[in-house]
Formats: sequence, C-alpha cells, structure tokens
Amino acid sequence: MSFSPDDTIVAIATPPGRGGIGVVRVSGPKAARVAGAVLERESALPPRVATFTRLTRGCSARDDSTAAHLSDEVVATFFPAPRSYTGQDVVEISAHGSPVVLHAIVRSAVAAGARLARAGEFTLRAFLNGKRDLIQAEAVGDLIAAATPLQAQVAFDQLDGTLTRRIAAIDAPLFDLIARLEASLDFPDEGYHFIDICETQRQLQISIDAIDSLLADAVRGRMIREGATVVIAGRPNVGKSSVFNRLVGADRAIVNAIAGTTRDLITEQIDIDGVAITLVDTAGSREALDAIEREGVDRGARAIETADLVIVLLDASEPLTVDDERLLEQTRDVRRLVVENKCDRALERAPHDIAIDARMSAVTGDGFTQLRSAIARRLTGEERLRDTVAISNVRHIALLTAARDDLRRAHAAAGEQTPEEFILTDLQAARSKLDEVVGVRTSEDVLAHIFDRFCIGK
Repeated sequence: MSFSPDDTIVAIATPPGRGGIGVVRVSGPKAARVAGAVLERESALPPRVATFTRLTRGCSARDDSTAAHLSDEVVATFFPAPRSYTGQDVVEISAHGSPVVLHAIVRSAVAAGARLARAGEFTLRAFLNGKRDLIQAEAVGDLIAAATPLQAQVAFDQLDGTLTRRIAAIDAPLFDLIARLEASLDFPDEGYHFIDICETQRQLQISIDAIDSLLADAVRGRMIREGATVVIAGRPNVGKSSVFNRLVGADRAIVNAIAGTTRDLITEQIDIDGVAITLVDTAGSREALDAIEREGVDRGARAIETADLVIVLLDASEPLTVDDERLLEQTRDVRRLVVENKCDRALERAPHDIAIDARMSAVTGDGFTQLRSAIARRLTGEERLRDTVAISNVRHIALLTAARDDLRRAHAAAGEQTPEEFILTDLQAARSKLDEVVGVRTSEDVLAHIFDRFCIGK
C-alpha cells in the first residue's frame, strides 16, 4: 500500500452525477495553500467558518490552454489540524453539483500541488492520526453502503464506539491478569504470588463469557450487514412471479397462466425487517421443453445452491406433483421455507407429511405478513429484529473467535496447574487479536483490503 500521509490530497466527496451541491475535499499540510490557489480571495480562510467566495479564474474545463475558464460561487470551510476529519488541515469546497465544475476544482488543486486521493485515503488518514480506530473506520464504509435503516443503525453504533468500548472492557482485565502473572514470574525464589489459580480461572471465565455474549449476535449481525439472497423456487404456475411481485411491491415479473413464462432469473432488492434481501424469481422447476427453458431451469438450480434461503412454493389448489416432490428432495438439505400459495382456492386433499412453514395467497394478499416474518425468522433466528447488534463484521468475528480459543486454552491450562509461562503465552495471543480488531496491531495488507473498498473522496 503506497499511501503517503505527508502528501496533500484532493477528491470529490459527493457521489458521481449532477446535484444541487457537490463537495471537493482537500487534506494535508498544503491544504490551505492549495485552497488559496483555487479560490478568489486575498486573505486566508478563517478556521471553522463557512465562507462565501468564488473560484479563481484559473479553474478550467480541460487541461489544455484553450479551455474555457469556469467560475462559480462556492462555500469554503477550513478545518485546521488536529480538529478535522483526517486530523490534518482540511478544506471543503461546496460548489454547484455540476461534474464540469467539480472536476475543474480538482484539476486546479492538482495544479497547485495536491494529488488525487485514492479510495478510502481520507478515512485512512483519520485512522493513522488517531481520529478513528479501525472498527470506527470500517463503520464509515458500512454507513455509506447501508441500504436499510437497521444496517445504518448498526454501522452508526460502531462508528459511535459501541463495539470499541466492549472490546476495551474485555481487554482491561486481561491486561491486569497478565501483569499479575508476570509479576509472580519475576519473583519465583521469593515465593511471591500476585494471583492464585482459582482467581486466574475466574477472571478468564469472565472474559470468555464476555466474548461469548458478543459472538452470540454474530450470525444475526452478519446477516444485517451483508444482506441475504432469497430464491423463490417451484414448478410452473404455482405463483412464483405473483409472490415475487407481492414481496417487491411492484409488477416486476410477468405473470401469465401460460406455463414457463419466466425463462431467466429476475432479481430485486427489498427490505424485510431491516435485512437487505436480494429476492430471486426462477424459472419453473420441471423437465424443460426446449433449450432456452433448460438454461433457465439450470440457472434456477444454481441459484438454489448458493442461496441463503430458498422459498419452496407449492400450489394449495392442486395435489403434489412429481415436480413438487423432486424440488422438495433437491432442497431437503438447504435452509428453506415450504410455503403454500393459492390458499384462497385450497383443495381438500389427502394429508401429507410435509411441514408447511407459511400459507398465503398472492391474489388476496392474505398471509404475506406471516411470510415476511417467517423469512426474517429463518434468516436471523428472530421473529423481528428490534435491537441492533454490536458485531457484524466477519473480520471482527474471526478475530474474536480466535481470541476466545486462546482464552479457553489458558483456562484449561490453569486448571491443570500448568506453569504460568504457558498461560501467559495464550493470554498475550488473545490480547494481540483484540488489538487487531481495533487496529492497534494491523498489517499493511489488512489495511489495504479494508480501505480499498471505500469510495474515493471518503
């Protein structure tokens, strides 16, 4: 990773496209000087005051000398170090949101000595300068990417330091325990013992329980953060597209009485109780009649294999068919909901041993509230997601799981009267992993992987 924290960087901080306002951000030791070359001002910008000004005549639409010069009225704000987002001098210029104007400002800033920022470089500098720990820096990216209110709330809680504080509460007694064990080792001949085995085990169990409490929400947290893919599968004309449209809230898929209308996968993003769902409508599961339908059926089968949840749709108005039974067998070992549609036309039929998770009618809408609840419950283990979770990031989950394993080994070693040196090795390994969660110890490759996912300008 070739980030240099001593360069002055510039980037557009607002999304691509046109808008009422666009923001260009400059950060680094030369930020004020660069802004002076971009703005038509005789005096320096006052700190932390939104200042109405204009662009200098040096701003142009292209890099060549014949390009037309641009002008715009802007609002510029100077944030001196260290009281800024990055911890460095920062200038933010709010102009009209024309890409032509914003790129002209960036070109002028580069001509004045700045360089184009890389993805995530502003937030990386905030991390390097102690304005954010690594958990909070990752939460910035999650908050930008949030597609549901619950995703946004989880990200903001982490940005606000909720998880950081819980990690610190686990780490503090471990630090004290290590210090006391090391003190006992420093005076072996004198017979000093600053902590006994029973107390060591008790404190270790408290730390293990605290990590267990965090990890108990890990599956739910990952599902909220990353979302889930839900595939609707069933034989032709059981109402897959009608159910799909009902869940989406729009006529997204074609509905027709002719069997085999859906030939390809149709996807749509929806929100079910705070979980971002990629909903997939598939071609009817049956022996294909032609090459095109066969490809659609094969794509549906592949979607089922990779889905987080499969809704197996049955027709309550008809007896089970060979195609129904084949699909039920195909999905027996995957996470699924078996759902009956057309319950408004249900037949009196011979009982079967298939457990039905929900019954509804795509025509009348009856049962759809129960279906949505069943989807949320099967994905997260809860009827409805009322509370946010502290942990949602797979990196955090892996490190906390490994730290818990270290503590369990230390706990077992203490119970077997193992020498303190071996217990200390496991305790120090656990603390190292906790440090890696918050970024006290993090490799350059990990930082590159995290910040490369950010948008440029953040």
